[in-house]
Amino acid sequence: INYRGNAAAAAETLEMVNATDGQGIVVQANIADSVDRERLITETTTAFGRIDLLVNNAGMAPRRRLDILETTEASYDEVMAVNLKGPFFLTQQVANQMIAMQQAGTIMQPKIINIGSISAYTSSPNRGEYCISKAGMGMMTTLFADRLAGEGINVYEIRPGIIETDMTGAVKEKYDHLIADGLTPIRRWGQPDDIAQAVVALAEGSFPFSTGEIINVDGGFHFRRL
Repeated sequence: INYRGNAAAAAETLEMVNATDGQGIVVQANIADSVDRERLITETTTAFGRIDLLVNNAGMAPRRRLDILETTEASYDEVMAVNLKGPFFLTQQVANQMIAMQQAGTIMQPKIINIGSISAYTSSPNRGEYCISKAGMGMMTTLFADRLAGEGINVYEIRPGIIETDMTGAVKEKYDHLIADGLTPIRRWGQPDDIAQAVVALAEGSFPFSTGEIINVDGGFHFRRL
């Protein structure tokens, strides 16, 4: 269980793992930092001796929503480092570990799941750096799926829609009205558990002949409707 700053949430997640007779560890690491990425992998393999699954769930929105004509380089670099650069190089490192572990017979059919966003294709000019990072993750999914298929590693992307989290708290009233007016065919907020259920289905191996697949968890937002 990786976290950057919210130790309490990580501890709560660990409690839930333990409550189901699972085994877990908590590792503080900033995915945007190469040293932290290496430490995350080292602590994981030291504790368990294997990596069967990577879920790239780290993500952040811009600290300030600014018109794309006013976006700062600092904001762009920060968002891209967390949302795209970090996951890219973490996936690269973990994939190499998975390949070696499969060759050694330690694991079989490992999987990589990227958490993307409808912002990959939905324009929001007041948070352009976020949209670009998620569009990049879509191609990242395709590239790794292509490269790793021959290694027996399936790669997927889950693309959430409007999910009720801390990240959307500041715009809740706006989306309450939009959802009620039919922005999504399923007229409710998405919940973190909706994403979790999709992750579980992929992790359990329910789609063995699929890779590079995008799983939309968005209440039908991706439909084109007249």
